[in-house]
Amino acid sequence: MRRLPLLTSTLSLLMALLAAACSSGEARHDAVSKPRVGLFSSLPLYWGEGEFGAMLEGGDQKDWVREELETRFELVPLDTLEPEALAGLDRVILAQPRALSPSENVSFDQWVTQGGQAVILADPMLTRHSRYPIGDRRRPQDVVLLSPIFSHWGVELLFDDSQPGGERMAEVQGQAVPVALRGRFVRQESSSCAVLADGLLARCARGSGVAVLFADAAVLDWDGSSPVPQERKDALWAVLGPVSLDQPADTD
Repeated sequence: MRRLPLLTSTLSLLMALLAAACSSGEARHDAVSKPRVGLFSSLPLYWGEGEFGAMLEGGDQKDWVREELETRFELVPLDTLEPEALAGLDRVILAQPRALSPSENVSFDQWVTQGGQAVILADPMLTRHSRYPIGDRRRPQDVVLLSPIFSHWGVELLFDDSQPGGERMAEVQGQAVPVALRGRFVRQESSSCAVLADGLLARCARGSGVAVLFADAAVLDWDGSSPVPQERKDALWAVLGPVSLDQPADTD
């Protein structure tokens, strides 16, 4: 019977150590938790361009953009921009999205106005290769169709068809970013948007939120013939700066 106090003390110590370990583990988990970021795109960035069954079985390799985004974000693929899809998200990436329905235009505008942070890569002449022919619904959006919401925000996306083809570099926030057959934003008189970098960028403040528009999507391309260069990854993060930071960055 004289051993009971010692046994009780030992059990108490073990319980205390276990509780401390659990508490420490929870603190570490909270410290490394990633922001939830919605991804809305007609490009095969999340699921890939393979057959859906093969993708579910892990047969297709992840696109490099998805792999890179998941190093910093908990990525949430979006099929719609209706309120229920945007609920709980404070950051969203639109990468060459399909045309929005009238209700999605309203919902997305309200979400930004209420404090959402968004980056929209809007390419007027997509150069990314697709295995699907023109007219196939699985093919990415060749020409971005976001005129209603751009017009509502006071900007217009133009395209100069006389520009040379092929990829070239443009500067974004001090970082060289690849562009190909890029567009150009112009600002309407009543707009609260700022047009920058010779029209490649537009920064639109909406209520307590912000949307940064980028008139090209070539930065998302890579042919897979070799590992993605670090310069390409750095260029991606330069474009996605506003959703990478707690506060939207000015894009000069």
